[in-house]
Amino acid sequence: MQMQGTKQQKWQGIPFNQVRIEDSFWRPRLDLLTQVTLPLCLTKSEETGRISNFVKAAGLVEGEFEGIYFNDSDVYKVLEGAAYSLMTNRDAVLEAEIDRIIDLIAAAQEEDGYLCTYYTLVKPDEKWTDMEKHEMYNGGHLIEAAVAYYEATGKRVLLNVASSLADHYDSVFGPGKRHWVEGHEEIELALVKLFRVTGEERYWKLALWLLEERGHGHGVGAIWDNKEWGPAYCQDDVPVRDIKEVKGHAVRAMYLYTAMADVVHVSGDTTYMDALHRVWEHTVERNMYITGGIGPSRHNEGFTHDFDLPNDSAYCETCAAIAMVLWNHRMNLLTGDAKYADIIEREMFNGALAGISLSGDRFFYVNPLASEGNHHRVPWFDCSCCPTNLVRFLPSIGGYVYSRTDDGLVVNQYVSGTASCEAGAAGIAVTLEQKTSYPWSGQIELTVGAVTVAEEDGSGGTAHGNKFEIKLRIPGWCRGYSVSVNGSAVRGADLLIGQGYVTLSRAWNAGDTIALSLDMAVEAVRSREEVVSNAGRVAFGRGPVVYCAEGIDNEALAYDQFEVSAATPFATEHRADLLGGVVVLTGKAGNGSQVTLVPYYAWDNREPGFMQVWMKEKQAHTLYRF
Repeated sequence: MQMQGTKQQKWQGIPFNQVRIEDSFWRPRLDLLTQVTLPLCLTKSEETGRISNFVKAAGLVEGEFEGIYFNDSDVYKVLEGAAYSLMTNRDAVLEAEIDRIIDLIAAAQEEDGYLCTYYTLVKPDEKWTDMEKHEMYNGGHLIEAAVAYYEATGKRVLLNVASSLADHYDSVFGPGKRHWVEGHEEIELALVKLFRVTGEERYWKLALWLLEERGHGHGVGAIWDNKEWGPAYCQDDVPVRDIKEVKGHAVRAMYLYTAMADVVHVSGDTTYMDALHRVWEHTVERNMYITGGIGPSRHNEGFTHDFDLPNDSAYCETCAAIAMVLWNHRMNLLTGDAKYADIIEREMFNGALAGISLSGDRFFYVNPLASEGNHHRVPWFDCSCCPTNLVRFLPSIGGYVYSRTDDGLVVNQYVSGTASCEAGAAGIAVTLEQKTSYPWSGQIELTVGAVTVAEEDGSGGTAHGNKFEIKLRIPGWCRGYSVSVNGSAVRGADLLIGQGYVTLSRAWNAGDTIALSLDMAVEAVRSREEVVSNAGRVAFGRGPVVYCAEGIDNEALAYDQFEVSAATPFATEHRADLLGGVVVLTGKAGNGSQVTLVPYYAWDNREPGFMQVWMKEKQAHTLYRF
């Protein structure tokens, strides 16, 4: 098959292992993940038989398969998260444990490269008969883990397993071979990752072939036989280039769009871009919650109809919020538009972060926007895709902070720390230090460290030909900002503005500083009028953070029995002693009682009680609409 669009201009992401995070908001969370969450997920994978399934499949012990048919994928996601942790903190004990598990995985692989412990142990004669059974989904997560572990340690055992598995896929499926539509997308984006680390073009071309299989009636299995779901549930109802609307299972859809964007990026062919733009607008403008959550329905873990955004029954799977980050990151790299980085920020501070407790050992699978007090995080799930997804997502957040363009660098997210990277097509080596108290403060300071440019004679030098751009994202929520360089305000023609960024272009020297000040007022927000669930209601945010009322702070109020005026003046106070350190909003409810709001991501970390994001509005005003 051929893709025949025009060539696509693209940015390059700066890997998170080139970004050292030293941030008062994120650093404690990353440390907690290494100390608590990752060991917990490894322990649970042992206790629930997920790891022993590989031992049994390898014939090392007798026994039956334990758990759900896609349980292999949880082990792979934990390994990927462990690899990311090892990239920034090489831990010999953790590495030895991961090596042990990898040896078990390698032993379970069959001679022809096939690897899926469910089929090896339960249905060895029924491989590749039901496209819903996640055979390639499992393989995709294996590939992602293998690439990550190779990049972290240089060890090839798991990468060799992944390559053998991909070679097996390539020998069975493809042009002139068997048709296949994987029920749960994931393999497609993983194959692109495998190509990037191995240089084997047939891997990304297989990903393209798998994308092109969709929407042509090839699907067979439980999904396709289910009259309530059908092909749309797994995005198999129309060819991918003809997609106009988001449908079906939320995580599957986001992984599909991520893979489509990856193929555009790696091929330079824009054939899929129209579909990606259409479905992005349909997702964000009609089917996304204020928190960034997507997929309102428990029934299909996904989408129903436009503007169906109930609050107390919102499903908003944590994995779907993480998948939104993956997709929007790719879209930002492809288009250079800050609106995609805005979505990443929304998920980072709200939709995805709500999925894990402040203690790092309890999780939300489902993230409603209202609760009478009976929805709580738990230590594990039978289907534990969300905890294991968080383990691989959180250590990688540094990869969303900066990007590289042909003309310089882009600052997409505001996180304290230091990046060592290259700027521009000429490969100018730059160290960039960022200091901020974001998301509680809109004050950001960037300091340029060493700027090294290779001279024509190859000897190297500093401050020679060192002109490049630095783009700074101005968040969509921000109503005013100012920029200065070395203490002098930058205005007018010296401050280029476009696609949500301001651009500073000059010769940069070590010690140069940029100060960006973002106004961070409390914002009252209304939904579009088509969202019936939010009619007559108002929500509040400050900076990137969405707020909620929680019962423990509002004992004089009862669930959904109070009103708040959109014009209420809220006082802001940073409370270092509360919820790991947060800015709290306090104002007056319509009955004169005090109302206190805390960040949505932090709810359900104290005593049980009600929670509401959207509150009844005391009176109407014309406001910014989300």
